[in-house]
Amino acid sequence: MPDDARARIITAALDLLANGGPDAVSTRAVSAAAGVQPPTIYRLFGDKDGLLDAITVQGYADYLEAKTAQPPAEDPLEELRRGWDQHLEFGLANPALYRLMTTRPGPSPALEKAMEILATRVSRVAEAGRLRVPEPLAAALIHAAGSGATLSLISMPPDSRDLAVSVAAREAVLAAISTDRPVSRTPGPAAAATALRAVLPQVSGLSEAEKALMGEWLDRITD
Repeated sequence: MPDDARARIITAALDLLANGGPDAVSTRAVSAAAGVQPPTIYRLFGDKDGLLDAITVQGYADYLEAKTAQPPAEDPLEELRRGWDQHLEFGLANPALYRLMTTRPGPSPALEKAMEILATRVSRVAEAGRLRVPEPLAAALIHAAGSGATLSLISMPPDSRDLAVSVAAREAVLAAISTDRPVSRTPGPAAAATALRAVLPQVSGLSEAEKALMGEWLDRITD
């Protein structure tokens, strides 16, 4: 069955990648490991680039399965911390795959899903009145810093890695984006505007045009 062949090929390619890096993922090696003829790879994936794209999609899917297995933490900032640590753990456990996932060009449906999850978690912080910057900026900072910290630690020999680097980077980002306390006890309008912006779609007493205008005003305050 084609689906079975596809699954065997991806599994074989992931094993070769983990053990030998991207150079080990040749069509000849993958076809031998998967028990298929090389033309099958070209028929299912087009070429080696298509196969590498399929590996990254599967890699993100595995990552998302692990990331969403647990129920959300009650504290939204703790949920961000847990997500950061899961990201790092996955990268350190799968260094070759992680490098491939973060350097392949083009959009990935699984990466888009991961960013949606991050955006949802950031939105929870905003709704709690604990976000001091606009939501897109907060999500972008977390993603950039988390990926950078993970790649930096991957590049070091395992016995030289200091995971405190990741913890320090995580806490620096959270300090930059959050008030870490309700806005009602925080001076300044930016955090309050960010919290109101997060729940604005739920407001029923305004028309869509009024919501759009209010959203523009709130964005200008947070900026």
